[in-house]
Amino acid sequence: MIFRTFVQAFFACFILSFSVPAFAQSGADPKPLIDGLAKADFAEAETLIGQIAATGDVRVVPALDAFAEGDLYFRKSDSAVFIGKTGDAGLDLTDPLTGVSAGTVPKSAVTKIKINNNLRRVISSATGGLTLLSPDRSVRLAAADAVLASPGAENLGLVEAALAKETDPEVKLRMTEARAVSVLSSDRSIDEKRDAIRTIKTIGGNNALSILSAVSGSIDPSLKGDLDAALAALQSEQKLWDMAQNVWYGLSLGSVLLLAAIGLAITFGVMGIINMAHGEMVMLGAYSTFMVQEVIRNHAPGLFDWSLTIALPVAFLVTGAVGLVIERAVIRFLYGRPLETLLATWGVSLILQQTIRSIFGPTNQEVGNPSWMSGSFPVGGMTITWNRMWIIVFSLVIFFALLVVMKKSAYGLNMRAVTQNRRMASSMGIRTPWVDALTFALGSGIAGIAGVALSQIDNVSPNLGQSYIIDSFMVVVFGGVGNLWGTLVGALSLGVLNKFLEPSVGAVLGKILVLVLIILFIQKRPRGLFALKGRAVEA
Repeated sequence: MIFRTFVQAFFACFILSFSVPAFAQSGADPKPLIDGLAKADFAEAETLIGQIAATGDVRVVPALDAFAEGDLYFRKSDSAVFIGKTGDAGLDLTDPLTGVSAGTVPKSAVTKIKINNNLRRVISSATGGLTLLSPDRSVRLAAADAVLASPGAENLGLVEAALAKETDPEVKLRMTEARAVSVLSSDRSIDEKRDAIRTIKTIGGNNALSILSAVSGSIDPSLKGDLDAALAALQSEQKLWDMAQNVWYGLSLGSVLLLAAIGLAITFGVMGIINMAHGEMVMLGAYSTFMVQEVIRNHAPGLFDWSLTIALPVAFLVTGAVGLVIERAVIRFLYGRPLETLLATWGVSLILQQTIRSIFGPTNQEVGNPSWMSGSFPVGGMTITWNRMWIIVFSLVIFFALLVVMKKSAYGLNMRAVTQNRRMASSMGIRTPWVDALTFALGSGIAGIAGVALSQIDNVSPNLGQSYIIDSFMVVVFGGVGNLWGTLVGALSLGVLNKFLEPSVGAVLGKILVLVLIILFIQKRPRGLFALKGRAVEA
């Protein structure tokens, strides 16, 4: 079967090498060629597609697109080909060139023209070639990308004609690359193919690797050395980009851990409380985002792109208020007894989880991405997603804003005074119980803000917080209890370390190894990377 396909493709390219110039020069009517698809087998259809594209008539693009989608039919009575769409009374037919309606017929009066994946590839390349001469720059760029993704000798003449007329530098570069990949599958000279290999090498990335790898088995032996050298260089370059991609993934994971852990660093480091309900504060922040988006969807859909901006203060106030209630109702009776705070806050976490399940149900809730957080963009051989990038920026903004509050405000001064010496702070007139309450509320509010960000990259469910609580404690302990700079360095370090371990040992074993490494590190530095004196440490 593979040999047969190869022979068919060879003869198709052989025929096209003669037919393309002829049709391009004569401006042949594409209608008979389209009608010829009615009785053609797959090999004949591939030849006809090349001839249809060679006419240079852009009117054939809808017909070829319909063929690729399985919407091309021929009428049994006269074998005329039409584009067909299922309607209420049968099949609605339109002329494949003019788009004029040809009436509605019962499905029994027509036959669908069969297609396979190889023909779809040929069609993609053909339609790309046809739009290379479009006056619209974006259309030409997209056409060059289509030829680049599906190279074929049948489009080489069109690519070269378009390249000769192109003046836009970016489009011209893309067309040069498209010509190079098409040359490799043509019968051009060895020197042209050698130049094409060099051009493809400059493209870089997985696309260039896949293009050169695909032709490695059928290329002329005299080009084998050039091809192997290009492949080796591309593979080495791709390894560096893979490392850069892992660093990026690690930084994005670290920013998520920073958001989840920064509130815990305050409550655990400043107050000495092992807050097992911290993850539920993150979860409440995510559900606050869901509720804000539901209100916007139902009452002001035009504001959806502002939903996260609106959700931030809402989540902060909701989770901060819940944290204040927890501190006043439970925590304030347990200061100085960290193990009892662990058990009490674990019970609170179960209550909060069950409350959310009772209100919203146990299933995931849909939280949408605003347009400015959707999609991705390439950077060299790696891909950057907008939502991850904005979360990194957001986590750093939150970190430095909190740092300013801690270092420059009167409240931050009181908090640091209570951390370093509670009795002295109390004797100086600082109301330590309210500092404790507001500190716990602040940590909970920041966790709620983290939930807003995490709702964009994770499932919003009652179990959301459980995925981050253990990692958050590891970040805080590793970085140094109560030290914000330690939390930043610890989160980013553990994020990058996780992403470098995962490809080689797997996600689960990678987390276990990270935990073991932290335990060994704490044996040497019990106070973490950045030691901070406070009552939790002194105790």
